[in-house]
Amino acid sequence: MNEQHAPVTVSVIVPALNEADNLPHVFATLPVWIDEVILVDGDSADDTVAVARRLRPDLRVVTQTRRGKGNALIEGAAAAKGDIIVMMDADGSTDGREIHSFVIALTGGADFAKGSRYAPGGGSDDLSPLRSLGNRALTILTNLLYGTRYTDLCYGYNAFWARHLDALALDCDGFEIETLMNIRAARAGLTVREVPSHERCRIHGESNLHALRDGWRVLKTILRERFRASAVPRTQVALAK
Repeated sequence: MNEQHAPVTVSVIVPALNEADNLPHVFATLPVWIDEVILVDGDSADDTVAVARRLRPDLRVVTQTRRGKGNALIEGAAAAKGDIIVMMDADGSTDGREIHSFVIALTGGADFAKGSRYAPGGGSDDLSPLRSLGNRALTILTNLLYGTRYTDLCYGYNAFWARHLDALALDCDGFEIETLMNIRAARAGLTVREVPSHERCRIHGESNLHALRDGWRVLKTILRERFRASAVPRTQVALAK
């Protein structure tokens, strides 16, 4: 890494399904000091893997064994070798230049750095009124049930120390993976710091997210985790400076 950071290694996991047209934009934003990029391919029908390898010869490719974003992130994390694991999207909505802020939060004492579009300095060009309303409602419910102070529950830009993978114990296949990470970080008593992030619109193609279907899966995850938790320690949440 460069001199702005502590001497740690960083792995970036990018789950992708038919994202060949978006990868040139995504990879162009990645800092030069990233140690490892892992593309988790969900059996793409286009040239996703070929384009990724051409753009980044040092790329590691993991072929997904099941379906869904959650499964892709789990398999990517299992393959990662870095001290810090960063999870970002392949559609151009997350900006790799923000990885610096996540790493600063982690090397500054956080165990888990979660992106927030609602934190001061964050924002979104993509959130519809329905998705925004649903996200806020689910965030409030999570805060009430788990004693957290999150501002943005359903956002996929997150980073954490690889040593906490066992504590997170990720085990779901869908978009609810982000909610599960946030809840289990709180249950494990990890120090969570919110990092302001600006979400951009998908550049090419259509999203695999379905607001009602995936919102229902998130709600079930929130309730299921609450009732299987005998005790929920309070997590520490703060905005990155």
